[in-house]
Amino acid sequence: MDIWNHTSLSDFILLGLFSYSLYDFFLFSLVLLASATALASNILFLLLTQADRRLHTPMYFFLSQVSIMDLTIMGSVLPKMAANFLSGSKFISRGGCATQVFLVVMVGSAECFLLAVMAYDRYVAVCHPLRYPVLMNWKACCLMSLASWMGGVADSVIDVGMVFSFPYCGSLQVDHFFCEVPAVLRLSCADTSLFEDLIYACCVFMLLLPLGVVVASYARILMAVISMTSTEGKQKALSTCSSHLAVVGLYYGGAIFSYMQRASARTPVGDRATSIFYTILTPMLNPLIYSLRNKEIMRAFKKMWKMQGK
Repeated sequence: MDIWNHTSLSDFILLGLFSYSLYDFFLFSLVLLASATALASNILFLLLTQADRRLHTPMYFFLSQVSIMDLTIMGSVLPKMAANFLSGSKFISRGGCATQVFLVVMVGSAECFLLAVMAYDRYVAVCHPLRYPVLMNWKACCLMSLASWMGGVADSVIDVGMVFSFPYCGSLQVDHFFCEVPAVLRLSCADTSLFEDLIYACCVFMLLLPLGVVVASYARILMAVISMTSTEGKQKALSTCSSHLAVVGLYYGGAIFSYMQRASARTPVGDRATSIFYTILTPMLNPLIYSLRNKEIMRAFKKMWKMQGK
């Protein structure tokens, strides 16, 4: 089938992850299973945090925002990938491509800021427990969450505007399973090196500044934990921070590897590998990390399960 016969000149062609061999069908099934697990676990976490009043705290509010971000990035990428694979049609409209770029950049940037906010929340909870209700009131939490989202929106608007201002006059085959900025820019017939250098500089700033907040917050937390005399207090402080540190490690590990590389050092294979990590694996692992070892979440789950059984 000649795919060019079924697309307009403005459509992009997503080459995707899989061919149609038996092995690729097996890999596609694994991706669907991981996606279904991520979808179910994130939705369940959101339901639990809404249903149980004991989870109506700033920490779970911010974690619920992470779940919404994970669902957003999955919803922007995976349905189109699955539909193209199952239908055999690999095209995506220019508007659809711009939408994917907008949502992926928005969520990636917003989560970067939100993780810094969550680190500050843990710092206040451990180091200033008496002032915690005042410093982390609901108005402050909502404003910090909104600021994270708006920072992501601002970044994505700039990226979409710049990426689609370049001419695309050659091959429109995107060597990826969704429209990611570096993969789309490779197709431009104009010189994009200045914009790519600007993206690199912005990524370094947007990753390292929040990461600095995270490191500073946890350095103060560690100092406070060391000075505690109560073993129970130390364990409680560490348990509330361990899940967040794991999520931070997942996010910043993938983000630094993916975005803090010069354009000349990037390859389509490497881009696809890191994209699988943050669009499928991270959304699947995040709710498991901050749920399985969390007594409050497990208690809320058991309570919901008993209510459903009645």
